[in-house]
Amino acid sequence: MTKILEQAVKRAQSLPDSEQDAIGSLIIEELEDEAKWEKKFLSSQKALEKLAAEAMKEDRKGEAKDLNPDLLSQL
Repeated sequence: MTKILEQAVKRAQSLPDSEQDAIGSLIIEELEDEAKWEKKFLSSQKALEKLAAEAMKEDRKGEAKDLNPDLLSQL
């Protein structure tokens, strides 16, 4: 356990049970959410590789357009 996490746990131990449970629930929820995003990201690698290859092909053909950030809000 890192020193910062250890400090956080020590501080949380002094809180009432209901607040400890709330903090514990938040940590568990965050860890589960992170695991879901990691799984989705890993499973999307093939699709991302395909999109990147298509974008590079379009760029080589001169079919790509420069991105104008000011126009993104209009999409």
